[in-house]
Amino acid sequence: MAWNEPGNNDKDPWKNKGGKNQGPPDLDELLNDLGKKVTGIFGGKTTKGGSGSGKSFSSIGISILLIVASVVYAFSGFYTIKEAEQGIVLRFGEYSGTVEPGINWKWTFVDRIIPVDMQSTRDMPSSGFMLTKDENVVRVEMQIQYRVVDARKYIFSVTNADDSLNQSLDSALRYVVGHAKMDDILTSGRESIRQSVWEELDKIIEPYNLGLIIVDVNFKDARPPNEVKDAFDDAISAQEDEVRFLREAEAYARGIEPRARGRVKRMEQEAIAYKSRIVLDAQGEVARFEKILPEYQAAPKVTRERLYIATMEKVYGNVSKVMVDVEGGNNMMYLPLDKIIQQQNTSNSSGKTTYAPVNDTNVNTSPTSSSGRSDRFNNGGN
Repeated sequence: MAWNEPGNNDKDPWKNKGGKNQGPPDLDELLNDLGKKVTGIFGGKTTKGGSGSGKSFSSIGISILLIVASVVYAFSGFYTIKEAEQGIVLRFGEYSGTVEPGINWKWTFVDRIIPVDMQSTRDMPSSGFMLTKDENVVRVEMQIQYRVVDARKYIFSVTNADDSLNQSLDSALRYVVGHAKMDDILTSGRESIRQSVWEELDKIIEPYNLGLIIVDVNFKDARPPNEVKDAFDDAISAQEDEVRFLREAEAYARGIEPRARGRVKRMEQEAIAYKSRIVLDAQGEVARFEKILPEYQAAPKVTRERLYIATMEKVYGNVSKVMVDVEGGNNMMYLPLDKIIQQQNTSNSSGKTTYAPVNDTNVNTSPTSSSGRSDRFNNGGN
């Protein structure tokens, strides 16, 4: 007969364990024993056989457990957000708000905190072989710097904001390089390419609201394939020589132009001075004529002779001509008297006499004419 059949309770193993009539342990008895042990540790007295005391010890144990659990739960909710970060709060997986840097508290097992770095500047490179507008292949390397400005958009706008930005950078770079010539990419158009990539990248990421801002775009390197590198190096050297020659020409022009302008200015000043001198001389002649006019009206003949003599004196005083009077074999030099320092007479078979003034002007006389006088003018023996 089985031990658990009716009328066979004497064979219950829980009651007869150890040879005595024992049953399974009761929860109250376990708590009572635990309370006694705790009381004994802290020096308290234990009572035997009291059911009321067992129940009181059970209540105390449960209260202690609840208090300890509450304290542990409360302390487990504290967390820290770093100074450069901003925290995204998710409550049961749904966005609940953001928290600022410092010590904060959350509901454990309810809230989830995602820290986002808001101040650090991040780098993202991009490179590859690309086809240019003039159907050449060039390898371009570019790097951008960016940072997060909106933590919520950075986390929830797309699945992965960094990956989306990387794909946008590749797209913008290939678009700009595909619309540019290879010579511009390798030489003088690098700055224009960089600005164009920056503008195109901003246009691409703007509709996605990634919560990012592009800080800078760096054009690191651009080079042709190795198979044609030597030819492109020669082309670049020729372009550099062209730029150098242009700079030298500009420097030469900057040096010549001021001097030419100075000469022009000097000529203008000389022309103005000449004009003023001529005008003043004319005005002086008019004034002199106005002073002579009354004298001429009073004695016309005397005035004419005086003007003639003064004019002839002025004319012959400024030239190397001499006037010689030949009469009856006597030669006399009249003009210019102030220049006669040396006189030399030479007689020849024809009866001609030569005079040599100080200015090396030889005066040759000729026989008298039918009137008995002749005026000879000779310059330098001619």
